[in-house]
Formats: sequence, structure tokens, C-alpha cells
Amino acid sequence: MKTLPEHHLVARVGWLRAAVLGANDGILSTASLILGVATAGGSRANILIAGTAGLVAGAMSMAAGEYVSVSSQHDTEQADLSRERAELKSDPVGEAEELSQIYVERGVDDATARTVSQELMAKDALGAHARDELGITMVSLARPLQAAVTSAATFTCGALMPLLIVMFAPARLLIVAETVGTLLFLALLGAIGGAAGGAGIGRATMRVLLCGGLALGITAGIGRLVGTAI
Repeated sequence: MKTLPEHHLVARVGWLRAAVLGANDGILSTASLILGVATAGGSRANILIAGTAGLVAGAMSMAAGEYVSVSSQHDTEQADLSRERAELKSDPVGEAEELSQIYVERGVDDATARTVSQELMAKDALGAHARDELGITMVSLARPLQAAVTSAATFTCGALMPLLIVMFAPARLLIVAETVGTLLFLALLGAIGGAAGGAGIGRATMRVLLCGGLALGITAGIGRLVGTAI
């Protein structure tokens, strides 16, 4: 019987997390900054300057932050792999027994566990121990550069959306247009993220909308207070 290939969405986790985080942060932080300046009474030119500065600073911050944090994870993984590689070289018999005990704890009988352990180690000893002892796989392996580039690019794309609203919305409707447009962008992002990850679109959309609406409301309120005080 011919077996159809299976497609698992977990392979998308690495780039999807960075992409959704970057785009959401780009939309929300830039729109919040824009609304804060707008409700404080800033001109369109001042709003655009603040929004553009927020875009550039945010994209660089996202890239640097993702690279540093994911590099820390990558360094830890590589250190564990190096340690495991040394242990396999110095005590292959003990490592084989350790691997077989892992399978026994998962419900495999002793004889089968030893057979599986020996066969897997004969093919790829480090890969077997990385996967079953350390929990490191090609899907979960940290990729600092990929995370940094993805976050910076998606932050920039997200931040451009509220900036475009400032450029084209009528001055008297700017605050309303920015608020409504940002919520629509966030809803679209939530739906795309939910669909790409195979999760429920409704739940993902509502989660993003609630968090985004709260952030926008707080920032606009602070901007109004500051503008009134000044």
C-alpha cells in the first residue's frame, strides 16, 4: 500500500514565531507611537518623523534582540552536543545503555530497546542522543541569523502599515483612521498566523485584537494627558 507523505506544521515554528512577533510588534509599537504623538497634538510632519524613527529603531532592536537571544540558545545546544560527542567517544557502551534505558522508560521492553539503541547508534549515534536524550532536532535547532533577519523584515513590513495611514488619511480623521486601520491590520495578522500554524483563526485573531486594543488605548490616553498638560 502506498503511503502518502505527511506534512507537519511544527516545521514552521522557528520562522513563524519570529515572523508573527516581528510583524505584530511593528504594527503595534509604531501605531501606538503615532497615536501617542497625535493625541498630544503633534502635526502630521512630527507624527511621520516619530513613526519613521520608531520603525528604524524597532527593526534594528528586533534584529539585535533576536540574534542575541537565539544565539544564546544556539551556544547552549552546541555545548551540549559537544559534550555528548565527547561522551560517545570515551564511553560508547555506556552511552548505548543510557539510550536504551530512555526507550525502556517510554514503554519499550529491554531487548527491543537495546536493539533499537544499537541500530540507531550504528547509523547516527550523535543524532540519536541529540534527539532522544537532549531533545534537539533539526526542527527545533536554534538559527540566530534566520530569526534576526525574519524579525527585522517583518517588523519593517508591519510598521509601514500605520505609517501609510498617516500619509494618506485626512488630518481630522487621522486618529480614528489610525485606530481602525491598526486593529484591522492586527486582525489580519492574527488570522494569517493562526492559519499558517494550523490553529484556530478566530482565537488567534481575538487574542491579537484584545492585546492590541489595550496597548493602543493606554498609549492614546497617555498622549492625551501629556498634550493637555503641555
